[in-house]
Amino acid sequence: MRLIQMFTAAAIALASTFAIADDAADQAIRKSLANLELEVPIETISASPMSGLYEVKLKGSRVLYASADGQYIVQGNLFALKDGKPVNLTEITERQGISKLINGIPVAETVVYPAIGETKSHITVFTDTTCPYCHKLHAEVPELNKRGIEVRYVAFPRQGLGSPGDEQLQAVWCSKDKKAAMDKMVDGKEIKAAKCENPVSKQFALGQSIGVNGTPAIVLADGQVIPGYQPAPQVAKLALDAK
Repeated sequence: MRLIQMFTAAAIALASTFAIADDAADQAIRKSLANLELEVPIETISASPMSGLYEVKLKGSRVLYASADGQYIVQGNLFALKDGKPVNLTEITERQGISKLINGIPVAETVVYPAIGETKSHITVFTDTTCPYCHKLHAEVPELNKRGIEVRYVAFPRQGLGSPGDEQLQAVWCSKDKKAAMDKMVDGKEIKAAKCENPVSKQFALGQSIGVNGTPAIVLADGQVIPGYQPAPQVAKLALDAK
């Protein structure tokens, strides 16, 4: 059973005070990971709050831990106890990385459904127009917009590149009015759009890099990933808490 995560200012402070690893540890850890032939590049190696343990950030926000000599590699969550309660430092670090990646997607490369009135928060949704639960979530986008939540769609053809979903998503992204094209495609109507350069494959790869393996996948502003469909009131509450 997963422990309840306590995201407090103290925890964030702990997660942000890591020191860059010394040269000897950095080289030893990189050598060990090179032997493991990881497919994901290393972004940074830094000392963790736990003495003798180093945090290894991989591209796409994943985190590993290693001993200074690189002989021990750990994949899992590192917790700190704050007033006797567990704080998941690994999850905090990974969320920060995901937030940076997702919020760095140019808005022009997304299909945006703006909030009505004041924009109180936003969510980014990995979607596939052939996905029934994506359709269910799409029907509730107006309710999210009324609650002040901006919805940004990015593409994730769940059956892979070259699938019918991929073709449909490319057609949406190549349409002059992407929002109208998305509405029609979700409604089962055929749309025609000339082939163009589009970010579908890039967004699919980004989703995979942060652990998305199905649709819809909702990413909150703070980097928390919520897999699967959730009702609008629940999504709105999570989005507002994460702004």
